[in-house]
Amino acid sequence: MNSELTGAYNPSEFEEKIYQYWLEEGFFKSSVNSAKKPYTIVIPPPNVTGVLHMGHILNNTIQDILIRYHRMNNFEACWIPGTDHASIATEAKVVKYLAGKGIDKYEIGREKFLEYTWEWKRKYGGIIISQLKQMGASCDWERERFTMDPGYYKAVIHSFVILYKKGYIYKGFKLVNWCPVSKSAISDEEVYYQEIEGKLWYFKYPLKDSEEFIEIATTRPETMFGDTAVAVNPRDKRYRKYIGKSVILPIVNKEIPVIADEYVDMEFGTGALKITPAHDPNDYNIGINHDLEFLNIMNKDATLNGNVPEDFQGMDRFEAREAAVEKMKELKLFVKAENYTHKVGYSERGHVPIEPYLSEQWFMKMDKLVKPAIKVVKDGDITFYPERWAKTYFHWLDNVKDWCISRQLWWGHRIPVYYCDECGYYDAYEVAPEMCEECGSTAIRQDEDVLDTWASSWLWPFAVHKWPEVDEDLKYYYPTDTLVTAPEIIFFWVARMIIAGMEFFKKIPFRKVYFTGIVRDDIGRKMSKSLGNSPDPIDVIKEYGADALRFTLTRLAPLGNDIYYSNENCEIGRNFANKIWNASKFILQNCSASSINNPVRSSALDDFDKWVLSKFNKTVRKVREEIERFNFNDAAVSIYDFIWGEFCDWYIEISKVAIYKGKQDDKDSKISVLLHILDGSLKLLHPFMPFITEKIHQSLPQHRLSLVIEKYPEYSGDLIYDEEEELVSDIQNIIRTIRNIRGENKIQPNIMVFALLKVEDKNLADFSLKHLNVVKKLAKVEKMDMIDYHKKEKDEVLGVGKGFEVYISLKGSVDVEKERGRLEVELERLKVSIESARKKLANSNFLNRAPEDVVNKEREKILFLEGERDKIKRNLGI
Repeated sequence: MNSELTGAYNPSEFEEKIYQYWLEEGFFKSSVNSAKKPYTIVIPPPNVTGVLHMGHILNNTIQDILIRYHRMNNFEACWIPGTDHASIATEAKVVKYLAGKGIDKYEIGREKFLEYTWEWKRKYGGIIISQLKQMGASCDWERERFTMDPGYYKAVIHSFVILYKKGYIYKGFKLVNWCPVSKSAISDEEVYYQEIEGKLWYFKYPLKDSEEFIEIATTRPETMFGDTAVAVNPRDKRYRKYIGKSVILPIVNKEIPVIADEYVDMEFGTGALKITPAHDPNDYNIGINHDLEFLNIMNKDATLNGNVPEDFQGMDRFEAREAAVEKMKELKLFVKAENYTHKVGYSERGHVPIEPYLSEQWFMKMDKLVKPAIKVVKDGDITFYPERWAKTYFHWLDNVKDWCISRQLWWGHRIPVYYCDECGYYDAYEVAPEMCEECGSTAIRQDEDVLDTWASSWLWPFAVHKWPEVDEDLKYYYPTDTLVTAPEIIFFWVARMIIAGMEFFKKIPFRKVYFTGIVRDDIGRKMSKSLGNSPDPIDVIKEYGADALRFTLTRLAPLGNDIYYSNENCEIGRNFANKIWNASKFILQNCSASSINNPVRSSALDDFDKWVLSKFNKTVRKVREEIERFNFNDAAVSIYDFIWGEFCDWYIEISKVAIYKGKQDDKDSKISVLLHILDGSLKLLHPFMPFITEKIHQSLPQHRLSLVIEKYPEYSGDLIYDEEEELVSDIQNIIRTIRNIRGENKIQPNIMVFALLKVEDKNLADFSLKHLNVVKKLAKVEKMDMIDYHKKEKDEVLGVGKGFEVYISLKGSVDVEKERGRLEVELERLKVSIESARKKLANSNFLNRAPEDVVNKEREKILFLEGERDKIKRNLGI
C-alpha cells in the first residue's frame, strides 16, 4: 500500500482504507509459532445487542495498545474477539421487536421464538464488531467467537455436567432478585439503584388475647400478607415483655410470633420489624435463623397469588400496596405515613423495581471452588493493576454465597438436566438421553431454564478455543497474558474466570488484570444514556478521527483512576495528529535522492543531531517502561512531549538553518536524521494512534509493508549524549528568555531585535558562539554580540537565566517611554498584591483555619509575585 502525504490532515480520507489493507494482508492473524513467545488477550465479550460507548473505547484502546506493542516486540500476539449472547438483554430486545409486529412470545412457543432470536442476531449482532474495527482494534477476526456458537455451547454444557457430577450444582428454593417483566431471576450486576421519594407507613399489629399492640413501620405494605413474624431487638426494653408472644396479622387474621434478633435496628421506625422471609433478603436470613415459615405471595409477574386474601388476589403489587393501606385504615390499625427517601433496586432490562422472590433455582456451591482462586492472587500468580482491587476481590471470595445460575428465559444455554416423567429420575447429560436410565421410559423432558450468562462467559479464556478438546491452540495460547476490564465486574466475571481456570485446568486464566476507571463527563457524572451525557463514539470518530479519540482517552486515563471527558478534549488528539502530519509533510517535501540514501552516521552528527537522538532514545526507554507498568497515560504524555516539543518545535526548526542555507551535504545529513527520528517516532506512537502513523509510514521513501509488523524502537545506550543535551538545554533557555522578553514587551513577530549575550561558563559561551546562527533564527534576533561586561542602558530589557544574562534593545521595536510607564504601573500593582498576601499570612485566624494546601498556595503566590517584581525592577534599572 503506497500513499502520498498531500493536503490537510483529514482522517476520514484514509482510516477505513488503511484498516481494509490490514485485513487484506492478514497482519492481525495469529497461529501457533514455536519460535515465538505468545502474548494473548481475550476481549471482554460485549453484549451482542450492544453498541460501543466511551468505556468500550477506553477498554479496547488499552487492549489494542498492548497487542500492537507486543506484536512489534516479536511476540506471537493474539487478540481473540467475540460477543456474548446476553440472555436477558437479547430476549428483551426480541420480545419488544415481536410485540411491534403483534406477536406474543408465549403464543408462538420456544422453538419459533428462538428462530426469531437467531434472525435478530444475524441482522443486528454484528454492529458492535463493525464499530470495533472503526476504532482500529487489531483482533484476529478469524478467531471471533460467540457464546452461543455450537462449539462454545458444547463447552458450557460440558462444564455444567462435570460440576453437577461432582456435587457442586444443585436445585433448591432460595430468595433471588426477580424481574417481573422478563419473569426471571437476575444477577446483582443486572440491578441498578434509584433514590425514590416513597412513604414509611406505620401500622398496629394487635397482640393475641390482649388490648395491646406492636406498632411496625414498613415501606412495602403489600408484603404484609407474607409476614411470618414480628422481630424486635433483645436489648430493646420497650419490647422485652412481648418476646415469645404472638400477634394477629391484620387482614389475614393469622397468628405469628414475636421474636428477638440482634439485626433489628432500634432506631429505625418503631424498632419493631415485620418479617417477610420470602420477599426481603434480610428477612430471609432472619427466617432461616429462626426457622420461620417462608410464604411466597406473588406470581411471576409480581401480581398477588392465592396465598393472600381473596380480595387482593390478582392485584399488581403497587395496586395491592394502596389497597392494603386503605384496608388498615378501615380496620383502624393505620397510624400514620411519613415521606421517606430510600434506594430501590431496578431491573436493568425490565426498568421496574425488582422483587426479592423465593423460587426454585439452580445453584452452584462456591465455598470450595473459591479456595484455589484466593490462593493464586495471594501468591502473586495473578497481579491486579491497581493492586487495591485485590482487597475487594478477597472480600467477595471470603464472603461468597452460592451462585444462582439459572434464568427463566428461552435464549441461552439450556440447562442439560433431563427428567423422566414416569419415575421422576433426573440427571445431567452432555447429549440428550433417549430413555430413562432408571426405568427405560422415553418420556424424557429437558429442564426449561437456561444458564445465567456469566455461567458461560466464565469459561471464556479457554472456551474460545476447542475446549473440552485440548488442541495445540489451547496449549499455546492458554493461559492468556492480560485481562483489561472494569472493576464493577470483578465478582461477576474476573473472579469466576479464575475459579473456572483453576477448577478445569489447575491453571490461572491470565497473569495480569488491568482495571480501567469510569469515564465521566466534565462535571464528574458517570456517562450514561439515561443522563444523556454519553456521546456516540462513532460520531466522535467521524468528527475527530479514531486516532484523536484513542489518544485523548489514553492521555486522560491514569492507572485505575476515573476519566473526565468531553468531546472538546479530542482537540488534544486531533491537534497532535495535525502537528505530526504537517511536520511529516515538511520533511518529505525536503527529501532528495541523496538524502534518502544517506544513513545516519555518528561522524556526521552535529550537536543538535546528537541532542535529538539522545532525547529520542530516552523517550523510547521511558515509554517502554510505562507501557510495561500499565501507565498508558504517562507513556502517551512522554511521546507527545517528545514529538511536539523536542522534535517539531525545536529540532525541525533548528534543522531549517541547514536545510535552507547549508551545503547539500549538510542538508542531506540533516534530512537523514529527520527521517530517522520521524520513522522511530511513528513506530513509538503506532500502538496509540495506528491510522495516522501507518498513513505517514506508507509515505516514507523507504517504507516497508506496514508498521503493524515493524519492530518497536529499542533503547540504545550508544546514542546517549548527555553533554550535548545539557548544552542544548542551556541554548533553549537563552532562546526562551528572548522569546519571553519579546512577548512581555509586545514586540511584533516580524520585528527583528538586537541582543547582547553574557555567559559565565566558558563551555556554554563557546557553544553559544558556535551556534549563534541558530539562536538568532529561533529567537528572531538580527544581531547578537557576545560580551564579558555590560551596563544596562535605559532602552534595554534584561533577561536572566542559569549562567547567562541577555540584553534586548527596545529601540526601534517599541515605544520605550510608553513601555517604561506600563512597567511602572505593573510594579505598583505587584507591590500592592505582595503586601496583601503578606498580611493574609500574618493573620493567625487565616493560618489556623485555612487548609494547609490553601496556606501553601498563598506562600507560593508571594514567591511568584516577588519574582515578577524583581524582573521589572531590573528592567527599570531600580
